[in-house]
Amino acid sequence: MKIAQIAPIIERVPPEKYGGIERIVYVLTEELVQRGHEVTLFASGDSITSAEHFSVYPQALRGGAGDDYYGKIMLSLLNIGTAYKMHEKFDIIHDHNDALGLAIAEMVGTPVVITKHGAFTEEAKMVYQNFKKSFVVTISDFQKKIAPDANHIATIYNGLEMEDYPFSDTDDGYLLFVGRISKEKGLHHAINVAEALDLKLIIAAKADKADEEYFEKIKPRFKGKIEWIGEVDGKRRNELFSRALCSLHPVEWPEPFGLTLIEAMACGCPVVAFDRGSIPEIIQDRITGFVVGDENEMAVAVRNIRSISRVECREYALKNFNSKRMVDQYESIYQKILNQKK
Repeated sequence: MKIAQIAPIIERVPPEKYGGIERIVYVLTEELVQRGHEVTLFASGDSITSAEHFSVYPQALRGGAGDDYYGKIMLSLLNIGTAYKMHEKFDIIHDHNDALGLAIAEMVGTPVVITKHGAFTEEAKMVYQNFKKSFVVTISDFQKKIAPDANHIATIYNGLEMEDYPFSDTDDGYLLFVGRISKEKGLHHAINVAEALDLKLIIAAKADKADEEYFEKIKPRFKGKIEWIGEVDGKRRNELFSRALCSLHPVEWPEPFGLTLIEAMACGCPVVAFDRGSIPEIIQDRITGFVVGDENEMAVAVRNIRSISRVECREYALKNFNSKRMVDQYESIYQKILNQKK
């Protein structure tokens, strides 16, 4: 098949540090190339890929086009529009830019798959309800239920190449918070739990300008056993996972899928997370971690965390969230759509 993959250009593919969508696009693109497909990746100019690479901007927008990289909508539309303008060259287009490409997709003859990587806001649901030519892939069953009127074709869990992630059957006794410092990610809950239990908490997370107000409020709490080490690369993050007592994931929003959950488990690190969004689909409660309702339950779970088998965490993650399984499913729906077209 001749396949176009349209990545966001906020981060490069693969990202140097933060960037969940771009990591999924990378493993999907590389595996499709390995399987003999002709893949063209539309991504920032500094991206690394074995596919044919087409870029409208020389580097990722974060750090390359000013602080307001999420607001660089014009450059994102240029990236998306360029790919759709070339639609006749492809058998199928796979767009990872959420609703931005839906209206354009209505006007092209090539079938379009759009993976909904983010949450369905009310505005997004309106767009998906009105432009229904594209085939929508959700990344959890919870996410699918939020927008039943979208043109849903499949739910496909994210998968990564985690076989070489470091694993440890023992831990160094610290708690870990990974991701982004923002209210919706619930870092304040993690700090409260760590302080209540008198345990060290390592915060490996980025601080965005968009979350500056929250960051300034919580920054004074980074002292004593609460250590912020900033944004880290994948190698360092996985090392931290492999030696952590557990990972805390106290999100305050209905998260459609959390990549750090499967990565933690792949390193043998149990996860304690709030019961929000897709969390119960990803974590096996009392087997690979604990799904809890509030800070008090999170503290109790941490006290009992060594009842969780770190070996079982790894086996579960590698079996259910590996990249080949994800690509098998995407490859299958591509073929299904093309067969329908014929």
